[in-house]
Amino acid sequence: MWKKFCNWLLYKRMGWTKNVTAPHPDKYIICLAPHTSNWDFIIGKLYSGAEGWKINFLMKKEWFFWPLGYLFKRMGGIPVWRDKHTSMTDNLAETARKLDTFKLTITPEGTRSANPNWKKGFYIIAQKAGIPILLYGLDYQRKYIECIHSIMPSGDIEKEMREIKRYFKDFKGKHPENFTIGEEDVES
Repeated sequence: MWKKFCNWLLYKRMGWTKNVTAPHPDKYIICLAPHTSNWDFIIGKLYSGAEGWKINFLMKKEWFFWPLGYLFKRMGGIPVWRDKHTSMTDNLAETARKLDTFKLTITPEGTRSANPNWKKGFYIIAQKAGIPILLYGLDYQRKYIECIHSIMPSGDIEKEMREIKRYFKDFKGKHPENFTIGEEDVES
């Protein structure tokens, strides 16, 4: 019932389309960009609902207040404490290694504002856990969701971050002025 509703709302009512050809194994991290609006969360949840997937996601801890905190946790939310010096990447990588299935969405910009200095935690988690990163782009101009490429981290983080950023360069977020891949980072 939920799957049908999400499918109807996202594709029929809202008019979004998708092109998803990258393989989805039992364990992976979704690198989702651009992230320029809270609407990205809604589109992402509708998409995962339409596909029948339960995917965890990271979100800053400030969103986890009553009653939203309870709701976000039920939806798969994992609060991020930016001010604590904990090894969240180590903990998530260890969890990914132990579980039979592991699906986690991370927005690499770490904010809805323009940020050329993307966070690398998603890459580090995937590398430590030995799982692929699926590159999911949201394009509001075309109402389009795409995942045609994935990366198995080799450890050459600088090279592969440039490749990841290049993948997202043509996607238009809901607020395109709030998205940057840091052009100087991908030209070299």
